[in-house]
Amino acid sequence: MPHVITQSCCSDGSCVYACPVNCIHPSPDEPGFGTAEMLHIDPVACVDCGACVSACPVGAIAPDNRLTAEQLPFVALNAAYYPERPADVKVPPTSKLAPVLPAPQVRRGGADLTVAVVGSGPAGMYAADELLTQKGVRVNVFDKLPTPFGLVRAGVAPDHQNTKGVTRLFERISSRSEFAFYLNVEVGEHISHAEMLQHHHAVLYTVGAPNDRRLDIAGMELPGTGTATETVAWINGHPDFAGLAVDLRHERVVVIGNGNVALDVARILTADPDALARTDISATALRTLRNSAVREVVIAARRGPADSAFTLPELIGLTSTADVVLDADDHALVQRDLVTTTDPLALAKLEILAKLPVAADIARRPRIRLAYRLTPHRVLGTERVDGVEFRRTGTDESLRIDAGLVLTSIGYRGAPIAGLPFDEAAAAVPNRDGRVVDPATGDPVAGVYVAGWIKRGPTGFIGTNKSCAMQTVANLVDDFNAGLLGGPAARPGALDKLIRSRQPDLVDAAGWRAIDAAEIARGEAEDRVRAKFTDVADMVAAAAAVDPPPVARRLLAGLLR
Repeated sequence: MPHVITQSCCSDGSCVYACPVNCIHPSPDEPGFGTAEMLHIDPVACVDCGACVSACPVGAIAPDNRLTAEQLPFVALNAAYYPERPADVKVPPTSKLAPVLPAPQVRRGGADLTVAVVGSGPAGMYAADELLTQKGVRVNVFDKLPTPFGLVRAGVAPDHQNTKGVTRLFERISSRSEFAFYLNVEVGEHISHAEMLQHHHAVLYTVGAPNDRRLDIAGMELPGTGTATETVAWINGHPDFAGLAVDLRHERVVVIGNGNVALDVARILTADPDALARTDISATALRTLRNSAVREVVIAARRGPADSAFTLPELIGLTSTADVVLDADDHALVQRDLVTTTDPLALAKLEILAKLPVAADIARRPRIRLAYRLTPHRVLGTERVDGVEFRRTGTDESLRIDAGLVLTSIGYRGAPIAGLPFDEAAAAVPNRDGRVVDPATGDPVAGVYVAGWIKRGPTGFIGTNKSCAMQTVANLVDDFNAGLLGGPAARPGALDKLIRSRQPDLVDAAGWRAIDAAEIARGEAEDRVRAKFTDVADMVAAAAAVDPPPVARRLLAGLLR
């Protein structure tokens, strides 16, 4: 009874290290790991020990006889990754054992290594975890929001609660005595980069790529245009987007771009609101969806079906839970690509697309239509959006698609960080394996590091940040051991005092736990996973409701910081 990895895989590699027989690939030491859409369990080599099940932070692994109907395609998908072999051969001949990468060892005596991590999303939390694998390290994690965990909280679609389960791992990390949260604190406003270096041996930035890439065509300034990532943030109740105007009073929405975020938006906009009501979707978004007039979401891509940007697991998940169709011309494109495409992953997507029904007229039930070879030319409308004019890619043929809402989903872009160099072309901080470098000289900038999207650009998945953070932390510790990092100039306890003097509404770990408990309690009252606060003032008020620690504990905490 082999185990199977399903579409909620986060690819952080925890299962690889837990497996005693090396039956999960690609592993972190293999070239394809960083770009893998998911990991795969070899059904021949699997010994059914279940170690991977407990190691997986998002509950993505299950025995093959306990899968839901929607998960059954993953049996073949896992198996197809591995080559055929004789019946008496368990391990593929091309396989190699994935070594358990050793944790970096702090070898310098004296004061603890103290590191500031700016950003509390997956890259930041994985970095904190790697730093705290040993004694003699203290980690302070900063985030400008009163709530942690970045895109896991605000960017993962609410119907993917298993994926959000990785926060259970993050909670365990943040509960350690050597860890401190400084939430609702913005570096650059409440404390400068230079001041951060005065209080830490090193500062590690994991701030991601916060900006959307914008589509530069006429009409994008009209009301009724927006981005898919902003819409997902609105759906998730992100306080910066809680007031976003999302107008669903029209029959059709067009999403330009066909990556996973585009699929997320389309799936949520066409889902049965009752199926979302028990998730952590924002109350405003749920209310808007209940009154929605949308009957079709068109996902428009510049290129053909073989070049679809969404991942195979996301396509399987979409087609098993939503009504997905093609028009006749696009179905013909799929058939053409099936004949000419040799890439196995693209072929697997095409085989699924080829089975989609052909439909022309808008149906009563909301659906998703995948459309190909459409290059956006201009957004149409006067006072607000009423459609998009496309060109058939590579031709002068025009095509209009009527729509009351137009969203772009064409990628992310990093933003400059005050006090750090920035590569405008790459939209990332220039670095070598996580060490920030001066672009003029190529020399490392002492004590400054990056991980996640601000390091490598917006590529990979949640779990990709684990290996990315491991690389950066290993180099940071090496620099500390070599005496290249100056010690904090300020006395212990000064950081906490400084920040509280500038940001009285600082939210610490206890404050976050109070927010978390309040949201869960609100959710239980509504038969939901949680009911999120979407206003910063409400979050701060909930955090302030935590009982203050006794005087002795407060004094001790100040001395330790």
